[in-house]
Amino acid sequence: MTKRTAIWTAAAVLGVASAWAAQAFVRSPHRGTASPAAGEVARASRRDLEAVAKATGVVRPVTGAEVRVGSRASGVVERLLVRIGDPVRRGQLLAELDTAELRARRDQAAAALASARAVLAFAAADGGRRRLLALAAAASRADLELGERAAAVSEARVAEARAAVALADTQLGQARIVAPIDGVISSVSTQEGETVSAALAAPTFVTIVDLDRLEVWAYVDETDIGRIRVGQAARFTVDTFPDRAFEGAVAAVYPRAEIRDNVVNYVVVVRFPPPADRVLKPEMTASVSIVLERRPGVLLVPRRAVRSEGGRTVVLVQDGERVTARPVVVGRRDEVSCEIVEGLREGEAVLVAAASPGAPRPG
Repeated sequence: MTKRTAIWTAAAVLGVASAWAAQAFVRSPHRGTASPAAGEVARASRRDLEAVAKATGVVRPVTGAEVRVGSRASGVVERLLVRIGDPVRRGQLLAELDTAELRARRDQAAAALASARAVLAFAAADGGRRRLLALAAAASRADLELGERAAAVSEARVAEARAAVALADTQLGQARIVAPIDGVISSVSTQEGETVSAALAAPTFVTIVDLDRLEVWAYVDETDIGRIRVGQAARFTVDTFPDRAFEGAVAAVYPRAEIRDNVVNYVVVVRFPPPADRVLKPEMTASVSIVLERRPGVLLVPRRAVRSEGGRTVVLVQDGERVTARPVVVGRRDEVSCEIVEGLREGEAVLVAAASPGAPRPG
């Protein structure tokens, strides 16, 4: 058999098969009804319906949960005791400066205090003698006042020296850098051996972030911001855990707009309880849904099951092998579901997808 003969033979077989299928359809006793396989079937069920506003956001530390720890003293970094990622507790030692110069200043101030106290002791004794002489009329009033003035000046110099010692102790204590909050080291800006100067601004040693105090800044479009209220429930996911939803609530709505690419957005702050596993990190991108309205226990069908036919809103109800277009009254909708107020009962089956091209129109 030649190649051309084989092709013509196959075409003839296909033609016969098509004619047989057409005759079988015409003689079929079920013509005029739709098979359950004509579309995807769903059942009307009662569930909660939510109207939500969606926004993109970012995870951020709350105010006071991210601290840049610096030094008010100048000197050489002698020890740096933490690295990026280390957990720290409030009051924990983070770094120490070389304290040789600070200790020398403290010793100098202490010596000055001791000298001032010695001068005060001599002035007090001299004043006592002058008072005795004045009582015996052996000293003039001017000598007595001179002794009292010397004692007063000595007392002032002791107070000044005591303040200098306190200042030296404070500067010596500032050479020890401690953590002001609990958290995790997120960055280290200074290394051992570097010289830091606090003359103009406090140099930053490390940055600490408290991962138990995070929030989400959701950038809500201006078309939805009018319906956002403090206290509304919210949930969000992050890109690294797309199947895990974190629950929270709206804590604040910032009044100032942020314009990005000619789109007006408003910052809505979502607070949430910290997850026990601390999986969230600052600057993670979040997909946020803010619940504007919740309708519990309403009758719902998929949105694709509701269609328009002859100016009416209908659903295709399946009863056995027959499909009927039934008028319905719809209520609220969300992205996937539609509320049926009238015309349908719970548990009834409806067609979601359109019937196949070969199926007849529903009756």
